[in-house]
Amino acid sequence: MRTAVVVGAGMAGLATAGALARSGWQVTILERGERVAAPPTALVLWSNGRRALESIDPDGGWAGIASPLPDGGVRRPDGQWLVAPRARAGAGPAPAVVHLEDLYDALVAGLGDLVQIRTGFPVTTVRTGRRVRPVVGDGHTMIEADLVVAADGIDSPVRRALAPESVAVGSGFAAWQAVIPAYRAPKLGPGQAAGGETLGAGYRFVSIPLGDRKGGIYWVATAAGAPRPEPPATQLTLLRRWFAEWHAPIGELLAATEPSDLMPQEVRELRPLPRAYGFASGPGGVVLLGDAAHAMPHHLGQGACLAFEDAATLRSLTADTQPGPGLVAAIGAYSRMRQPRTTSVVRQTRRMSAVVQARGRLALRARDAALNHMRPRILGYTHDTADWIPPE
Repeated sequence: MRTAVVVGAGMAGLATAGALARSGWQVTILERGERVAAPPTALVLWSNGRRALESIDPDGGWAGIASPLPDGGVRRPDGQWLVAPRARAGAGPAPAVVHLEDLYDALVAGLGDLVQIRTGFPVTTVRTGRRVRPVVGDGHTMIEADLVVAADGIDSPVRRALAPESVAVGSGFAAWQAVIPAYRAPKLGPGQAAGGETLGAGYRFVSIPLGDRKGGIYWVATAAGAPRPEPPATQLTLLRRWFAEWHAPIGELLAATEPSDLMPQEVRELRPLPRAYGFASGPGGVVLLGDAAHAMPHHLGQGACLAFEDAATLRSLTADTQPGPGLVAAIGAYSRMRQPRTTSVVRQTRRMSAVVQARGRLALRARDAALNHMRPRILGYTHDTADWIPPE
């Protein structure tokens, strides 16, 4: 039987393992942590991400765990519209928002009997060669397979071994996420919407209602600069101070947030991107997937969606492929197919970084004038990014 090792049990790893298993691969997931756990936050599934998930698991019931994503428009801190809300254009599944706990539950439920999960297994060793199957290990145990999938995030040891030129660097931003549970969500007044995006001078605030299934409100705040070293309670106090004069309901949302809800993070990216996403080894090889391949700032909200695209593409190329020349060719095709796509999205994300970092009167005027034309935001719709179609 064809064998695969998936390094990492995050969203990308779970989606890929399930996709390969449904194609008849025997899959082992190696997870560094002691358990598979979802971060207590939420995720926007753009149309391309939903198409990818439905492609790799048509019976996953994705619609049942997702809530429609409204376009709340873009405003200045004083509440003045920069881009008014408008109806979504384009065909295909509508963008949606989902609790990560629900998404992880669905991905784990779809793994099937051909998948084994080994936790507490930090991969530190990678061996490849022209005549040998790829091997990964933790310093004590070595595991070989026909196919190794590196879905182990931006600090991927597998990528460091195979593409050391690609390094994780800071993007010049710090970010905070939180989900306010329904019972603690503020009661909004007439005309107030929980969802929307606001751009200030080096600051950004996005909020999204999580629908009726579980309720609550998901928000993301971004600030130019280095991550803060203070404990969550102090950081939350800083956020309330920074956004104190911004329009409602931003202040109300921050007031309803507790320190235990807060998830601070440094926004990092890969520079440069790896020279390839696939590396042949004997009758198979190694592929890079998700943040291990193309980690980028979160400004477009496309990181997870691109990872699901990776998984759908890999499944399509390897579904009927046997170890040997066919699998080696499929690994090369995966790299050639995914690199132009991810390079384009990363380029758009970096343009958005310049928009978010804009400071000074002239820079802010130029940003505001460009928004209607550019529109590459979390709460928007860009055809060249979200209209991806899974390969047959």
